[in-house]
Amino acid sequence: MAVHDGRFAPSPTGDLHLGNLRTALLAWLFARSAAGRFVVRMEDLDRHTASRVHEVAQLRGLSALGLDWDGPVLRQSERFPLYRSAIDALARRDLVYPCYCTRREIREAAAAPHDDLPDGAYPGTCRHLTDGQRRALEEQGRQPALRLRADDAEVSFVDRLRGRVTGRVDDFVLRRNDGVPAYNLAVVIDDDAQHIGEVVRADDLLASTPRQLHLISLLGLQAPSYAHVPLVLARDGTRLAKRHGAVTLDELAMAGHDVNQVRTMLGAGLGLCEAGQPVSTDELLARFDPASIPTTPWVWRA
Repeated sequence: MAVHDGRFAPSPTGDLHLGNLRTALLAWLFARSAAGRFVVRMEDLDRHTASRVHEVAQLRGLSALGLDWDGPVLRQSERFPLYRSAIDALARRDLVYPCYCTRREIREAAAAPHDDLPDGAYPGTCRHLTDGQRRALEEQGRQPALRLRADDAEVSFVDRLRGRVTGRVDDFVLRRNDGVPAYNLAVVIDDDAQHIGEVVRADDLLASTPRQLHLISLLGLQAPSYAHVPLVLARDGTRLAKRHGAVTLDELAMAGHDVNQVRTMLGAGLGLCEAGQPVSTDELLARFDPASIPTTPWVWRA
């Protein structure tokens, strides 16, 4: 594993918007500026929402922006046996249990106060069910998800941009009740398999990192380092989304902004060029310094 090998791992459920593209550009800049590899992975676990049509469009968008990647694109939908094997290994150590809670029950349980868990954490409702209680729930037609028995572990790590971060780990889901592996499981297995040395991603995923590092430790995998970059926000202060207007490359092109202008806007938002000054991806790379990138959200005002 090279220290600075990086990746971009979108879910192919729609076109990439400016927030996605900015994260992809930063991940590419972090890796390439340190002479690292850069790979692309499609997190297409949910086959009902993900599609190859969106995958093709996303890859086309990355290429248009000037980003390249090493090796073939990896798809999580083709790796289910690896995820099942990891769950089986944890189950043999009594670290997995079935959870029959409905979404409503989970919301209500997570909303209740718990002295020893962070807000929104699963409190272990199904952790100590008897065999008889499990059979009764299954007779009601409930299909269980599988959760990790985390024993309220505490994990601390140093993020390149956020500094020291410490979090408690709840009993998070490893496999959904429809049999689909969960994101937190798949991402750590694939980052290890692809030899990712540094994960650069949006900081809305910062809270999930203690879970992933705990799982990495249990599975005996190699832990990467992390850099959680600020989000792109709309004028109203909320996370940028399609409801905010032209935010994808195609939408921006229809509004009169070609991909070169989009690249310049992204570069200016990172302090790598002046607004309106045409710039290539290679020029952005030559000017990039990880220590000088903004650590506050970028507000899209178009």
